[in-house]
Amino acid sequence: MVQSSVLGFPRMGRLRDLKKANEAYWGGKLSRDDLLAEGKRLRQEHWKIQKDAGVDIIPSNDFAFYDHVLDHIQMFNAIPERYSQHKLDPIDEYFAMGRGHQKDGVDVPSLEMVKWFDSNYHYVKPTLQDNQTFTLSSDPKPVREFLEAKDAGITTRPVLLGPVSFLALGKADRGQSVDPISLLEKLLPVYEQLLEQLKKAGAETVQIDEPVLVFDLPKKVKDAFKPAYEKLSKLGSKAPQIVVATYFGDIVHNFDVVKDAFQNIYALHIDLVRNPEQLESVIEQLGSKQVLSCGVVDGRNIWKTNFKKATELVETAIQKLGKDRVIVSTSSSLLHTPHTLDSEKQLPEEVKDWFSFACQKASEVAVIAKAVTEGPASVREHYEANAKSMKARAESERTNNAEVKDRQSKVTDEMHNRKSPFPERYAQQKQHLKLPMFPTTTIGSFPQTKEIRISRNKFTKGEITAEEYEKFIEKEIQEVVKIQDELNLDVYVHGEPERNDMVQYFGERLEGYAFTTHGWVQSYGSRCVRPPIIVGDISRPKAMTVKESKYAASISKKPMKGMLTGPITCLRWSFPRDDIHQSEQAQQLALALRDEVVDLEAAGIYVIQVDEPALREGLPLRSGRERENYLSWAVDSFKLSTAGVKDSTQIHSHFCYSEFQDFFHAIAALDADVLSIENSKSDAKLLKVFIDEAYPRHIGPGVYDIHSPRVPSEQEIKDRVDEMLQYLKPDQLWINPDCGLKTRQWKETKAALTNMVNAAIYYREKYAKST
Repeated sequence: MVQSSVLGFPRMGRLRDLKKANEAYWGGKLSRDDLLAEGKRLRQEHWKIQKDAGVDIIPSNDFAFYDHVLDHIQMFNAIPERYSQHKLDPIDEYFAMGRGHQKDGVDVPSLEMVKWFDSNYHYVKPTLQDNQTFTLSSDPKPVREFLEAKDAGITTRPVLLGPVSFLALGKADRGQSVDPISLLEKLLPVYEQLLEQLKKAGAETVQIDEPVLVFDLPKKVKDAFKPAYEKLSKLGSKAPQIVVATYFGDIVHNFDVVKDAFQNIYALHIDLVRNPEQLESVIEQLGSKQVLSCGVVDGRNIWKTNFKKATELVETAIQKLGKDRVIVSTSSSLLHTPHTLDSEKQLPEEVKDWFSFACQKASEVAVIAKAVTEGPASVREHYEANAKSMKARAESERTNNAEVKDRQSKVTDEMHNRKSPFPERYAQQKQHLKLPMFPTTTIGSFPQTKEIRISRNKFTKGEITAEEYEKFIEKEIQEVVKIQDELNLDVYVHGEPERNDMVQYFGERLEGYAFTTHGWVQSYGSRCVRPPIIVGDISRPKAMTVKESKYAASISKKPMKGMLTGPITCLRWSFPRDDIHQSEQAQQLALALRDEVVDLEAAGIYVIQVDEPALREGLPLRSGRERENYLSWAVDSFKLSTAGVKDSTQIHSHFCYSEFQDFFHAIAALDADVLSIENSKSDAKLLKVFIDEAYPRHIGPGVYDIHSPRVPSEQEIKDRVDEMLQYLKPDQLWINPDCGLKTRQWKETKAALTNMVNAAIYYREKYAKST
């Protein structure tokens, strides 16, 4: 019998229940016990959904109140002393590491948070000490949740992040020099204890995720797998059988690890959606009794699985291994997909028929497993309906636009380049904008208040007119401009009160997109996004942002910055098409944005920011030709979108996270006049690359973390700027927060920006005296 499995399920619930519970707890409106009870309710609901769908192997410990890596940090007591010393309640200590804590005399920032591989999910980075020790918590979460499911009548497969990936994804704390992978011997006994406890609780198998196997790994990390899994395998019957899971890429380049380290594990999972061509090579590496888990249902996108193609892959595995040695699975956790398609009442039926969300994907793995076990006749209706959907989508008029294709065919090399090199552009910008040294700005959005959300909701429902909504937005813009006057910022933004999301807002104004009502996906903590879906060729029917930016500029004393989301971020933070290459979709987006940039300039907006926070996220996980090809078309897309303006117009761009050393040449090739980068929780030494590469343009590394509600002091910001000035020239440094301020409250926003502006004035005066 071929079994079906799911590697992980979304945590938030059908109506973002976990988000609401977390935020109520943080706001003092929900008790600790009620929060924990809501977590239990969601876990049990999600297990039941998968059981009812017919899934054989259901995951547990895939739930997290904030982040699954943070769960492991706390479970292993790898908690930096700055948190543990305060003896907070465990749930408060957990949230303090995830989002910071500034209450009752305790003031600690959050741990660093970075993207989970090439997804838009963020994980909390294990932050380790030179004298690091690990101990297993007294009530380990994986054991507790396995028993919870067992009590509910559901046998689950616990999910753990593997020891090598846990360390490889970590870092040394500031002021520490430890190489995380060197801590493996200290960490493994904790895994042994945990596996033994899971076995005693009744777990027969355990899923151990080692996703770093898709990377090009340093030798010391590759070498860590063999001793790790030899030690865990020696537990024998004292531990559950181990299923090592990999995803988001192929593992062919790490076959030496597979052969040497995984000889005695029960099963290996591979992602056959991302890399189906690895199947036969992986089969050849398996031991004579090992099981292969075939990830054929996409855990990263919303398109309905092509049953015919998926079945062909599974049948190939069965022919080589037999039915008892094959599992049908999702390619990765379904964390990256919305909860259920059943909640979508507004989607056109034609388009809705093309999609599959988490609940539907759970059914898909069960259907495919049944088909290859019992034969096609057992699921004939499912397969016939699936084939009909595939054909309808391929032939739909929604997917192709001849005018868009024609415009793409006429793109020239010259269209990708600004009129003059940066020194000539900057001379004109300096004269035109008249900005001081250490200019201050924000990244775009200001707090989205309850009043803004209510008004937008009323407009969406037709309860207020377009004119009434427009007046409300103008009033909000007036208030934001007034606040920036009071704060004495140098380059203003209009605050984006009219925008729901930095990608969805644009998608709603472009042809070629579809939108969900409840298609929420967790980005980090309680932050959820509702990615639009690219269903066809993309074009811009009319201006998207000009009206609001032009109005804001008309009432502003200082330069107003137009805010756009770049083509790669629009692509990466949407669910993209899977029927044409992403480079083609990116170019279509770039042409639409090019028109918007030119229109903003014509409306008197002479500072225009085109955000690309997802540029690095899209970077292929392995170096080589695929990565260079991506960077080539990604850079071209950005340049195509921004190169249509005059030299005197200043182009900004924003990037999340500062791990850009491995593709710095592409950052430089963007030719943006000013880069702002998320940097407050990273080591300022990472900025050294700007000196090493003699980067000539301007840079704004974030001086404080916007993901946390805590307010940095003026001295804290000065300390950060001092670090930056060790690596950057004073005349190229901008002062700005890490990212947009949409999720923050006004009180903390004003306080933090006041301290930021005061720090900038301090340096301005200091360097004025020195010159």
